[in-house]
Amino acid sequence: MKLTINTSFQENASSSPSLFILVESEQLSAVASTYQVNHLPDIAAETQFKASFNESLTLIGTVPGITHAQLIGLGQTAELQAGKLAKVAQSIVKAAQKKFQQISIDISALPAQFHNIFALLLTQANYAFDEYKSKKNEFVLEQINLIATDSPLTAAQLQLIQAVQTGQNLARDLGNRPGNICFPEYLAEQALALAAEYPELLKVTVLDEQQMADLGMHSFLAVSKGSDRPGRIISIEYRAERSEAPVVLVGKGITFDTGGISLKPGAGMDEMKYDMCGAASVLGTMRALCESGLDIHVVGTIAAAENMPSGKATRPGDIVTTMSGQTVEILNTDAEGRLVLCDTLTYVKRFNPALVIDIATLTGACVVALGSVLTGMFSPDDELAAELEAAGQSSFDRVWRMPVLDDYQEQLDSPFADIANIGGPKAGSVTAACFLQRFTRDYRWAHLDIAGTAWNSGSNKGATGRPVPLLMQFLANRVQKHG
Repeated sequence: MKLTINTSFQENASSSPSLFILVESEQLSAVASTYQVNHLPDIAAETQFKASFNESLTLIGTVPGITHAQLIGLGQTAELQAGKLAKVAQSIVKAAQKKFQQISIDISALPAQFHNIFALLLTQANYAFDEYKSKKNEFVLEQINLIATDSPLTAAQLQLIQAVQTGQNLARDLGNRPGNICFPEYLAEQALALAAEYPELLKVTVLDEQQMADLGMHSFLAVSKGSDRPGRIISIEYRAERSEAPVVLVGKGITFDTGGISLKPGAGMDEMKYDMCGAASVLGTMRALCESGLDIHVVGTIAAAENMPSGKATRPGDIVTTMSGQTVEILNTDAEGRLVLCDTLTYVKRFNPALVIDIATLTGACVVALGSVLTGMFSPDDELAAELEAAGQSSFDRVWRMPVLDDYQEQLDSPFADIANIGGPKAGSVTAACFLQRFTRDYRWAHLDIAGTAWNSGSNKGATGRPVPLLMQFLANRVQKHG
């Protein structure tokens, strides 16, 4: 969806038959004057329109030159929050997406600090997934023209928002596809297709299981060997010609997670197709980078496998040697994400990273701790943690810093191996991060546990595409800071 920013409706009047105006109750007279609406205070009084939050008033034939106009109340702007604005964006898009190819939205009443996030929220509200439905959504909305007498939004910012939208939509599409479609080889094909689309920007390397075995990645293979679908490690390098050390993003890509021999309960197991949303967010971020053209060296690496029970599957109690040389006692085969990630985190050292961020639907414990609002962020690096927190606030894709302390490491002690893959019932998300930390001592590192934020359940079931906005804002901030 295309976004523009202008100072008046007249600049889009010929192509935009529908106008939505954000308004406070005290601003009705200003709206009446700007758009020459006769008797607007009287209409508001007769309809008892008070411009309370998300309240709407449709004006048909009362605004000169505009077929359809609608006022959307903001309530008290001093009380506005980004989370509330998402509801306004959803209301506008829902009212328009089946009727108009273009709409205009006057955001002059919106405080300037919300202009950027509101534009992003509009793009997120315009997503739908109907790939496997016989009857498709009849959505026609293609462009939103924002209007503001004064706005900090620039054309460059809008371009970045549109790039984020494209990447986030890809991440959502991949997450929503079922496990019989989206499996490890499929993710590799998606990466290769993206590189074919942007050959000047991307370089892709795919490791098969034999190559992994040759590298000693027996922890990864302990997961993938239970499935008839072979695992893959997929690396996508963006702007490889740049000399600076890259930011490396590592995505967990368990394309379906049964739990393996430690089998999950049947209820809700269909949602385990979302266990590859970390990988989806990496692919989405790489696409967004290509769309935006940011000048930064980035490597996205995906650990793609299926976790299935079979005669070849790993048993609880099995011991494997990781690529790092550390041995792991696998006490629970449903703690498989850390097993594929630990070898991948060792593998990415070959890129000499400036820093590494792994993204994983890693633990149910993180869902218990933070729900679906905030992503759990773990890092021993205060500066990196602060940068991720700032990017999360700017993009409304927020994180909450969780502890990753040596005090928790003893919970991972094993009497038979260097480390156990689970640390008992206490602080499950923390001990999972501590497990990963043992493989990241050689570089700056942060871990994002997106188990609660990668998808929604219930009637609104579907992938969210998080944390693509966070990652893109983090990378954009880094470009701005370091040049």
